[in-house]
Amino acid sequence: MTQTAETASPPTPVYRGVVLAMLLLVYTFNFLDRQILSILAQPVKASLQLTDTQLGLLGGLAFAALYSTLAIPLALLADKTSRTWVITISLGVWSGFTALCGVAQNFTQMFLFRLGVGVGEAGGVAPSYALIGDYFPPEKRARALSIYSLGIPLGAAGGALLGGYIAQTVEWRTAFIAIGLAGVAIAPIFRLIVKDRPRPATPQAQIPVAQVFGILAAKPSFWLMAFGAAAGSMCGYGVAFWLPSLLMRSFGLNLIQVGQFFGALLLTGGVFGVLFGGWIGDRMGRRDRKYYALIPAISYIVGTPLFIAGVMSSGWAMALALFIVPQALVYVWLGPVLTAVQHLVPAHMRATASASFLLINNLIGLGLGSTVIGLISDQLAPTYGVDALRYAIAIGLCSYLVAGLLMIFASRTLHKDWVE
Repeated sequence: MTQTAETASPPTPVYRGVVLAMLLLVYTFNFLDRQILSILAQPVKASLQLTDTQLGLLGGLAFAALYSTLAIPLALLADKTSRTWVITISLGVWSGFTALCGVAQNFTQMFLFRLGVGVGEAGGVAPSYALIGDYFPPEKRARALSIYSLGIPLGAAGGALLGGYIAQTVEWRTAFIAIGLAGVAIAPIFRLIVKDRPRPATPQAQIPVAQVFGILAAKPSFWLMAFGAAAGSMCGYGVAFWLPSLLMRSFGLNLIQVGQFFGALLLTGGVFGVLFGGWIGDRMGRRDRKYYALIPAISYIVGTPLFIAGVMSSGWAMALALFIVPQALVYVWLGPVLTAVQHLVPAHMRATASASFLLINNLIGLGLGSTVIGLISDQLAPTYGVDALRYAIAIGLCSYLVAGLLMIFASRTLHKDWVE
């Protein structure tokens, strides 16, 4: 497959919608497979006799190590060959390893299978961003990326609801196997439906990856947005992984109740936040490019105290009420920031630029978020007992403030770094 398209005719609005829906479905499975361990953490911990630190490693570093580093070579492969084939194969690989997690007998086996999930998912996101950039014009790109990003709350909610129900009624191993095999079945359907779009078959399109990195490295807004998103993702991934455990330990909920709580939170606050971010990003970004970073900054800073209040509340109903607004606010960044990253380089470099951004975001945010909170929880356990996790999450939430400050600085340089 060269950089000519499988379909060179202009896409119809209906087919664009179908492509976006299929990419959303794949991304939903991406996060479903990624986050299912969080809802199953307590039965997995008991069955495999793990500590909170080991659980944190399974939720973070085990997944993020290869997921982050392999994203760039797979994005380069997607830019040079077929984005749809890279996504298809990646979906099959990560789903297969998710199913294998259901047969793990100890920490080492689970760690290796989670590495495999990360290897597969490394090839899913950046090529999808690039496909959306190919199919949608700039004035609609933030909304399209925000719709695609609905895969995060939908996948996490699906993992919580399905994983919790299956684990409570059958066992945790069945949940991994069933969800993994479902993803394997969807892979060939995706490949049949989604086609690549034309890309320039010119010497410029063969630009070395070092030059792409050089372009990005010279732009302050890239570093500020990447590290800002990484600081936010440390909270986002850390809280998403540990919140189900907190609900069981400190609020006394069972697996099905935790799944319902987490699912309701993500399907209300999470979905609204993602869609609102895309809409407000396109609307305000047309006036001034700085809003692509400034809107996420405000959202991070406003959401932090509300999140902490929810974590420290005395009952699950109060926690749910306090969580909904900040849960929406911390998802606002997705559409605006991902759109801005797409516009820091020429069109034929989008997948590689996205992978470079994701390398920083995921290696720090995904790799450290759940692990750091687990470590803090283990350190606080002798003093706070069952509530140690509550205080560990509250401490971790402060990095949202760091994310907000970095995004404010990014807003001051974004207009200069923008590529039309």
